[in-house]
Amino acid sequence: MSSPNPVNLQEPFDAGLATRADFTLDQPLHLYGAVDHAVWKQLYTRQTALLKGRVCEAFLDGVARLNLSSEHVPSFAAINTQLTPATGWEIVAVPGLVPEQVFFEHLANRRFPVTWWMRRPDQLDYLQEPDCFHDLFGHVPLLINPVFADYMQAYGRAALAADNVGALPLLARLYWYTVEFGLIRDAASPSGVQIYGAGIVSSKSETLYSLESAAPNRLGFDLARVMQTRYRIDTFQKTYFVLDDFAQLFELARTDLGPLLATLADAAPFAAGAVLASDRVINRGTQQGWQTDGDV
Repeated sequence: MSSPNPVNLQEPFDAGLATRADFTLDQPLHLYGAVDHAVWKQLYTRQTALLKGRVCEAFLDGVARLNLSSEHVPSFAAINTQLTPATGWEIVAVPGLVPEQVFFEHLANRRFPVTWWMRRPDQLDYLQEPDCFHDLFGHVPLLINPVFADYMQAYGRAALAADNVGALPLLARLYWYTVEFGLIRDAASPSGVQIYGAGIVSSKSETLYSLESAAPNRLGFDLARVMQTRYRIDTFQKTYFVLDDFAQLFELARTDLGPLLATLADAAPFAAGAVLASDRVINRGTQQGWQTDGDV
């Protein structure tokens, strides 16, 4: 699973596999066919070429350290032999999207749920629900980075607490604008920013749009602002929030979010494309191609 949003739990691929109470299962390596491996290879080759100069070094370092295969769908167990000794995280196979509470429990205990099945060849450029490529290639490389690893566990714990006090939408926005669609400053990059969010990293079109399009806003990261900002699940993002560096996540992982959640619980959210007078504006979007409704 890749995002803490209300989900349809109907499995997109019914292989008759038994799942445990925590929705995990044994990765069915025997069920991957030649088409699955070919799709993985095509996506891996395309994205690794496209991401050069566009993605943060921590992500590329993670890909190298995990020794991700470029030829076939990787074994989760093999990845864990590199990941777990480094940061204490492990990946667990799941049939697809899992309930929010289950997802947060996994994160809080340094387990990342990875959808086991691969998309079809006709779904290379768009897939409504996360598949193995999105979850594994998009999310897992940064889990070998100690700062990001701590942030993800802290997020899981904070989300469990937020769920108990009815503040989960605030945490869902934080996940969306960091883990899924986050950018980070990089003076050496032509656009001044680079990618680290999994929703961008695993998508050819969003990789190009997030960095090169004039349409979206790119705003400096501010915790309260992010948690109050709605987002898009059906189109490119109207706004991307940009970290100064991963030290911001280091501090966030050690922040008690309780008081801020209480303060913001009843605050009206901002539109996905809003630019406020208080924002640190890196690029103000032209809004070209934006839809006027559909913010989540």
